[in-house]
Amino acid sequence: MEILEKGDRLHLREIVPEDWEALHSYASNKEACKFQPWGPNSEQDSIFFVQQAIRDREVRHRSRFVFTIVMNETGRIVGNIEMNIIDWDGVGEIGFIIHPEHWGKGYATEAALLILKHSFEACNLHRVSATCNPNNVASLYVLEKIGMIREGVLRQDLLVKGSWRDSCVYSMLKDEWAAKHGSYS
Repeated sequence: MEILEKGDRLHLREIVPEDWEALHSYASNKEACKFQPWGPNSEQDSIFFVQQAIRDREVRHRSRFVFTIVMNETGRIVGNIEMNIIDWDGVGEIGFIIHPEHWGKGYATEAALLILKHSFEACNLHRVSATCNPNNVASLYVLEKIGMIREGVLRQDLLVKGSWRDSCVYSMLKDEWAAKHGSYS
């Protein structure tokens, strides 16, 4: 399978049908899904997610990019990361989930930098945003560590498991990415 972006310890690649079991190992985990609007998943939910991600990459004007996060040395899947183009004028949004066995190891940070690289360099986006539950301290830390700027809080904008929740909004612009990582056309 082709590697789309490669870092020191991880790489991102397209999801394949066989990935459903590895993804299901965290998508079915209550703690891993605590801040997600979905889950914990049944096996059918996880299979459907993988099938939908594969269908989405086959559309003519692709706007959804779902990648597995894979350890370079072992080939083990540690999570998945997604970028959605939400405005064809150059605006995207990212999100990620890591298996709890791999929390606190910097994998989310490395994967998030790889998806930003893909967003700005391969997809030529102007702006990339991310939203996060204000109580999800680990994800807030990742977004700040990768250099995204906190813009504010959307009040009760997302219904999660029967309750309305706030979302912290973060973003990065292409020129901010280029200033930190080099100029790209």
